Amino acid sequence: MGKIAFVFPGQGSQRVGMGKDLYDALPQAKARFEEADQILGFDLSKMIFEGPESELKMTANTQPALLTTSIALYQAFREKGVIPDFFAGHSLGEYSALTAAGMLSFEDAVAIVRARGEFMEQAVPGGQGAMAAVLGAEREALGQLCAAITSEGHVVELANVNCPGQIVVSGSTEGVQAVVERVKEAGGKRAIPLEVSGPFHSSLMKSAAKRLEAKLSHVTVSAGSAPVVANVTARPVASESEASRLLVEQVYAPVLWEDSIAWLISQGVDIFVEIGPGNVLAGLIKKIDKSVRILNIHNLESLEHTSEELLMQS
Repeated sequence: MGKIAFVFPGQGSQRVGMGKDLYDALPQAKARFEEADQILGFDLSKMIFEGPESELKMTANTQPALLTTSIALYQAFREKGVIPDFFAGHSLGEYSALTAAGMLSFEDAVAIVRARGEFMEQAVPGGQGAMAAVLGAEREALGQLCAAITSEGHVVELANVNCPGQIVVSGSTEGVQAVVERVKEAGGKRAIPLEVSGPFHSSLMKSAAKRLEAKLSHVTVSAGSAPVVANVTARPVASESEASRLLVEQVYAPVLWEDSIAWLISQGVDIFVEIGPGNVLAGLIKKIDKSVRILNIHNLESLEHTSEELLMQS
């Protein structure tokens, strides 16, 4: 049997009602949601389970909501005895990965991602930043187009290198609009503007990164139970101090998801378990390598099914 990586989704995977069946059925999952409410000082659980979606979609709410749901799912799954060789997470999901690996405490992680969401929302005035998904362009050609548009005075950069043929760009509204209009210059088929509240993973987020750095300086990072692959480097976090530094950089640097998955596969990973709502990462991993197995844990039923499948193999 090959190696297993647990991967955690980021913003965009959230949905009203996620984790509710877990909350109702498992006392430890319920305790997790209640702990998040207590840490944040408001009823996050009610927002997760009942909405409204417009509130859950706000970055400062989405981030702790996704982290809490993912960790409740992970802890219920861990009880089944499946141990991963690696952890990784997409953007916000990196915090879930670090928490699952024991490098961050749940308490610290919930408070940090709430603040991270607020800092990111406040970094750029509304309407001045944007993101778009570019389909069919090569990374290098798209990077060159972004550099050309940036040199014309409108910042736009690669934000998420997700999988072959799908790269997200981020920057000023004008810069992103220029990529949408000129995408064919980079060999792309089309660019789809994304519904986001800011230009995440671009240099316009540096003020948010600075504020996050101050917050992380008070947080203890521990040694992990298994390596966590960082978005910024697509390699395992080498030390506790590097973990904090990379989380700060991650706010304004691109998420190298395709590279991270390729590296994990090069290390012998042939089973990926996506833990969290939705199946966005499963879709991306399939496009990176069709030969690996991808399992999903997003509710009670899939948790039982996936753990049975994995334990039968081991």
